[in-house]
Amino acid sequence: MYLRNAWYVAAWSRDIVDRPVARRMLDEPVVVFRTSDGTVVALEDRCPHRHLPLSMGQCVGQAIQCGYHGMVFDAGGQCIEVPSQGFVPPTARVRAYPAVERYGWVWVWMGEADRADPALIPDFHHLTDPGYAAVGKTNHVSAAYTLVTDNLLDLSHVGYVHTTTIGNAAFTEKGRLTHRRTDRGVVVSRFSPDVPPPPTYIKTGVLPIGKNIDRWQHIEFIAPCFVLIHVGGAEAGTGALDGRYDHGLNIWVINAMTPETATTTNYFWASARRHAIGDADADALFFNQVSEAFEEDRRVLEAQQAVLLTRDDSWAVALKADAGAIEARRMLERMIAREAAGEDLATSAVA
Repeated sequence: MYLRNAWYVAAWSRDIVDRPVARRMLDEPVVVFRTSDGTVVALEDRCPHRHLPLSMGQCVGQAIQCGYHGMVFDAGGQCIEVPSQGFVPPTARVRAYPAVERYGWVWVWMGEADRADPALIPDFHHLTDPGYAAVGKTNHVSAAYTLVTDNLLDLSHVGYVHTTTIGNAAFTEKGRLTHRRTDRGVVVSRFSPDVPPPPTYIKTGVLPIGKNIDRWQHIEFIAPCFVLIHVGGAEAGTGALDGRYDHGLNIWVINAMTPETATTTNYFWASARRHAIGDADADALFFNQVSEAFEEDRRVLEAQQAVLLTRDDSWAVALKADAGAIEARRMLERMIAREAAGEDLATSAVA
């Protein structure tokens, strides 16, 4: 069901301050906290004594203290103090997960610790690069993370689900769609020539008023659960269809879908741009518009999941626009199977 030897986003760095934070990741309880020197730590969220979640305790120096009997655990998960007695049982320890901070997110490696390589974290520099302005948040979705990924890889739905924000029917109807595999995933591209700009694009003030645009979408899936989307538009006939984008509106949407359970997901997203940096009104526009679009998606996804609780998923009625999502699903399934068979995916190409 899950690829274990991979990095997953646990939280925004800004949310890990002076209190432990509980997360369920891949059906495992995890507590994330920050030590007194600022280091982020991830441990199994359970005291081995009487099983109270450690997230109900408190941060103490370089460690975390259980809120039940005061046992203290270091960053490696080993108990180092039992206030009620003078010695520590050697078996008093919990699992420690490799954790790093990058691009404003806390990343946790859920598999074998000795395979945790930070170089495998996707390049999401748009989140913290001073040349970009980024806004975002976390959505909790009562749907499987794979359904969220499917949704992002097939944006033909924007002409029907997001008509008040990022979509219109012309975009879907005139779209030219391609997809290709990469070493770590799939890229889906769509060009829609000479179409009216959607409401969100008009509100940015970047595009000429009253003009049709050439729109583009480049959607990159990176296994197991990341999607980087570069979308935008430029006045029709000014070169966007030939790959010249700088004179138009460019938006990057960074998505990390961390499975909580088989049917729930913590969905971390951000929208980044290279114009109007430092403009609070532009920040609010992009945050509100993308938030609204994702709420529209959430309603669809949760309704899908409710149906799938009563029947198996199926691509029996697949459309052309599903090609990228189907390829991504098959790739992920192969990776999970190969990991279960004991293969080291970090040192071999994805089949």
